[in-house]
Amino acid sequence: QVQVVESGGGLVQAGGSLRLSCVASGSGFSINAMGWYRQVPGRQREWVATITSGGSTSYADSVKGRFTISRDNAKNTMYLQMNSLKPEDTFVYYCNVRVSLGVREYSYWGQGTQVTVSA
Repeated sequence: QVQVVESGGGLVQAGGSLRLSCVASGSGFSINAMGWYRQVPGRQREWVATITSGGSTSYADSVKGRFTISRDNAKNTMYLQMNSLKPEDTFVYYCNVRVSLGVREYSYWGQGTQVTVSA
């Protein structure tokens, strides 16, 4: 079993910054791609950014140039540095981790962390 926990959300003024963290814990697994998604209640969860096991990154157009995804493989941890935040970045942010357990791949989600950007 793999546990995924996000942290780092909060309330920030427009133009400010926050850094989200996501830690995967457990045993017997290796992490493949990791990603961030965001959602408001009643709406579809949207993709924010992905980082592969090799460190390649990709971003949604809405956050490109403002957000930076990174990972520390030794710590099974992923980060999302969010700069120049806008009120429209207000969402619950979720971490997604794809892991290999034996010959199969599984996807795990964290519980989410709230980010609120005030005007």
